[in-house]
Amino acid sequence: MRTRRTLAGIAGTGVLALVVTACGSGGSDSAGSGGGTGSDSGKGTSKAATALPVESTARKATWSDRTATYQLTLAPSRLARGTAADLEDVQLEADLKGMVPYYLTVSYTNTGSAPLQQPDPEANFTVTLADGTPGKAVFLWNSNSLATGPSSSLPDDCDKAGPASVAAGATAKVCRLVLVPKGHEPAAVAYADEAGDTLLWKVGDGKGDDNGGRLLAAGTTADSTYENLTTKSGAVPIRVTPKSVRAGSLKDLGDYELSDTQKNMVPWYVTLAYRNAGTEKLLPTMDDGVSLRSAGGRDVQPLALLDLSFSNTGAGEGIDECRGSIPNTRLEPNSALTLCTVHLLPKGDKPAMVSFQGEGKGAKTLTWRAG
Repeated sequence: MRTRRTLAGIAGTGVLALVVTACGSGGSDSAGSGGGTGSDSGKGTSKAATALPVESTARKATWSDRTATYQLTLAPSRLARGTAADLEDVQLEADLKGMVPYYLTVSYTNTGSAPLQQPDPEANFTVTLADGTPGKAVFLWNSNSLATGPSSSLPDDCDKAGPASVAAGATAKVCRLVLVPKGHEPAAVAYADEAGDTLLWKVGDGKGDDNGGRLLAAGTTADSTYENLTTKSGAVPIRVTPKSVRAGSLKDLGDYELSDTQKNMVPWYVTLAYRNAGTEKLLPTMDDGVSLRSAGGRDVQPLALLDLSFSNTGAGEGIDECRGSIPNTRLEPNSALTLCTVHLLPKGDKPAMVSFQGEGKGAKTLTWRAG
């Protein structure tokens, strides 16, 4: 009987930030019940915000509360860029000051038979940059519960709460406030489905910006350094070239034990070529420095694949073809080798950025578009 192999897991999601309004009611209870939009339609938009083109195709999704999972269709209906001045009445944490607010309005329809109580599927939305960096989601609350006037008047009523309930068949529209570092353009809107999948919508052409030139085009060769236990003269200069980023099949993992979550994910194979530009030999372990970030905002490290079969008969089969194990070898000066890493992503998600972290003095992180 074949001995199963074990597979290490992954982790990585965005971090949400909280803010407190300086004064006023904040509108946290302004939404009515029963499928409303969660906004005061009589006031309209009080500040100008620049609308960006965004895909708005409605897609099937799920949202869960503490008791059940509900079926929805949802999509972004508007994405607009504001200015830092929009948040002058909001107390921001230090690391959020100076960031640019984006107002993401999402529309969702309850396609199930039961009403949604205190729904907040908008909390599963974010915007991501070209390198997969997720925006910082901001929740406003009122620090002065006795105030009667509004504490702020953000574009698209983004300081208002969503509806208290949404009846079966009803539609709600709610705004989500997301902060993005100054000088960057979003590339995608992402929804983390409760079933574990990811839904993506392009912003504009979906390319975003190149992070000040630090996000290299796919396939671009770049310089770094690497050292390991065998190097005697410090870091060795190397040249790194991404060769491919491709999706595999879950069947490739047939010889490995998977968790229930991993059984619903997709393996992606990231292949990089390394050239030794120095004078010392290197162990072929450069793939330890590879990681990727997804369009859904996830940081995904390579899988640690542990072969416990002890059969040595699986070389070239399934995922072993990507592993490219080359024991008892060295990367000689002026020579090159190609290594592959495996990363698991939720269905619907895709790689946005591939990175390589060098080792030793002068080492730097290289980043490329995934494709």
